[in-house]
Amino acid sequence: MAMTLRQLSTPYPHWEYVHPQSGDRLRVVPERGGIVTEWLCNGREILYFDQLRYADPAQSIRGGIPVLFPICGNLPGDRLPLKSGEATLKQHGFARGLPWQLELLDDQSGVRLRLTDTDETLAHYPFRFRLEMAVRPVSGALEIATTIANLNEGGELMPFSFGLHPYFNVMDLSRTSIEGLAPQCLNHLVMAEAETGDQLSRLPEGVDFLTRPAGPVTLVDEAAGTRLQLQHQAPMDLTVVWTEPPRPMVCLEPWTGPRQSLISGDGKLELAAGESMQLSCRYALG
Repeated sequence: MAMTLRQLSTPYPHWEYVHPQSGDRLRVVPERGGIVTEWLCNGREILYFDQLRYADPAQSIRGGIPVLFPICGNLPGDRLPLKSGEATLKQHGFARGLPWQLELLDDQSGVRLRLTDTDETLAHYPFRFRLEMAVRPVSGALEIATTIANLNEGGELMPFSFGLHPYFNVMDLSRTSIEGLAPQCLNHLVMAEAETGDQLSRLPEGVDFLTRPAGPVTLVDEAAGTRLQLQHQAPMDLTVVWTEPPRPMVCLEPWTGPRQSLISGDGKLELAAGESMQLSCRYALG
């Protein structure tokens, strides 16, 4: 029987996970922020991935599923005031820039990615933590279950936001739509309220907005005849939509809180010492 998880060097160094029953495939690069770079489902590559840009480590990654922790978005001056002093956190936090650990799940149904605090993270964010993501390709879908734990033995509550930033292939942005979003949104480009319908009409021009949908959200690729539904639960039930033309992709991102949540308190999550929290989402092909 073929190995379920193996290390490969082409087309770039990565770990390949193949589901023993469905044959669906994940490619994962734990050293580059625990990123899932490919998700092959029913023979189709669902994720967009710019391999040329990825080859230059000086550039941010465009593609796959970057992980946002312990903040989503940015903070004024990259600073987070805490009782114990000031934390320094760059846009989207540090998780996407650090090496993670990777292992097969016990039942071989997927992989587990793990990130824990280091001297480097403690210098900027004074909390000992463990972040674990179980990534499972199930029939026609991808499930991501995340557990975040505060490993401190005392002290103040650990504030955080968590989000995923997946890039999805689309054939034609002008023939792409999204169903299930709330009618109003926050346009990140000008940080002002906007009509969601107006933003959706601008997908081919480039958008960046956040909505608070009441249920699942579906990315409809009319040219390909495909539907991809994001099923997310509170507290990770905010949805950010981002496009960067001419890239043929749409980011459909589940976040726990809006930008600057840890300052405004809107959607701010906190864990006491020794506590943990579970977050989950699912992307299902229709």
